[in-house]
Amino acid sequence: MKVTSFSPNLMVKSVNKSIEFYCNILGFSLLQTVPENGEFDWGMAKKDDFFIMFQKEESLKQEYPELESKISGGALTFYMKIEDIQEFYNKIHSHTNISHKMHKTFYGADEFAITDPDGFILVFSDTFL
Repeated sequence: MKVTSFSPNLMVKSVNKSIEFYCNILGFSLLQTVPENGEFDWGMAKKDDFFIMFQKEESLKQEYPELESKISGGALTFYMKIEDIQEFYNKIHSHTNISHKMHKTFYGADEFAITDPDGFILVFSDTFL
């Protein structure tokens, strides 16, 4: 098997708020939404070669009934290697919830973490293990 793409589809309370956060704060570009206007049930955004999808909680639970007892957010972190980490940190730190300030890890990376509107933890690092 050859994996040609791997994109998370996050269960969120509000696709509109998630898209606003990822595009306006983190610099992603909006690719598509369903519906095209109004309150979205689903959306996809892109940053460089990384794609992320957001699906409204009710919609995703209807599609996958086994998720009925699950809540959005949760025990999941996204670890992203980025360039110019200090510049990016300086740009966004006053516009979002910083869960871990910039620090040097035990493995020598500069890292910080934020929490998105649905509680997902996004870790930014200048090194990928």
